[in-house]
Order: sequence, then structure tokens, then C-alpha cells
Amino acid sequence: MSSSLTPPIASPVTSSTSRVGALCGVLAGLLIALPALVEAFTGETTATSVPLGLSPAFALPLLTALQLRQRPATGRFAEVAHIVNLIGLGLFGAAAFASNLVLFYFDDHVIDEVLTGPTIPALIGCAAVFAVGCALFGAAMIRARVFPAIPAWGYAVVLPLFAFLTGLSDSLLTSGLHILVGAILIWLSAALWRMARDAQHATSPARVSV
Repeated sequence: MSSSLTPPIASPVTSSTSRVGALCGVLAGLLIALPALVEAFTGETTATSVPLGLSPAFALPLLTALQLRQRPATGRFAEVAHIVNLIGLGLFGAAAFASNLVLFYFDDHVIDEVLTGPTIPALIGCAAVFAVGCALFGAAMIRARVFPAIPAWGYAVVLPLFAFLTGLSDSLLTSGLHILVGAILIWLSAALWRMARDAQHATSPARVSV
């Protein structure tokens, strides 16, 4: 006679959410790093602006999956940090979309006319909220110790710098910063994928002969 034992460790929904978040995170990282690598040699082009403008959208599922995975080891601080980071990412993503897919095609004199009134303060505000959210959520990951320390610290330190320095003129510094941010997202995504895989293996029914 045989019986089936299923340890109640993690739900299939959590694993599938982690996998989707990890895949989206890898895509977001690649859409940031690869165009920046090309721009280091060619400068900004239409082919590089489009993926950069779309990349923040794919980081949203990653952020949610990271929080769901570390939630058992965190408290209210991480929940608040997650919410602030989500809002900041939404605002920063909208600014990146406008910059790379709208303003990029305008002449310089048109851009000078557009960036008047509350536009510049609004863009700075978007970057500030994003920077604060990344610093808080990165600190939450560092405290939880669920994800590797290096990308967690990178999220807390590099992404806030990225929020403000990305508006500078294209240079090796900005390209390198984009590549570093992409690497951080891919590293966290890989760690998330491994955790989801391990959790799925742990919850698979084990056949025990009696």
C-alpha cells in the first residue's frame, strides 16, 4: 500500500507568480542593458529608445513577485516600501516612456517649449519618488535577507542614482549605469526563479511506500 504526502510549504500560485515576475524582470533588465550597450558606440537611436521606453512596464511584475516571495520574512516597513516603489516606478516609467518615445522625435526648440511650466518639476518629482521607493525597497530586501546581498544593495543604492543621472546627456557613465541597473534586475530575477523552482520541487507530492 502507498500513501501520498504533500508538505504545505508554498502554493502553486506563488511559484507561478514568481516565475512570471522573474521572466518579466529578465526582460526588463535586457531592455535596459542591451540598448545602453549599443548606445555606448552609436548614440541614441530609434532602435534603442523604444526598448528603453518600454522596460519599466516589465519591472512592475518583478517588483510584486519580489515582495510576495520575501513577505514571510518582512513586516510593515517592506509593505510600505513596496507601495512607494510601485508608485515611483509607475511615475518614472511614464516619464521614461515620454522621454524615449515622444520627446525623442521632437526638434530641440520644440522640446525647449514643451519643457516649461510645471513639466520639469513634475519630472523631478517622479524621479524623486522612484529614488525613495527604490532605496526603501532595497533596504527591505537587505533586512529580509531572502535575496542575494549584492543585488539587494545595488537596488538600494544604484537605482536611486539612476533615477537622477539618467537625465544627463548620453555618455559612457550613463550607458554604464544602464547596464549596471539591467544586471541588478537580471540577478534578482535569477534568484527569484531559483526560489520558485525549489519551492515547486518541495511541494511536489512524494510517494512513500508502506
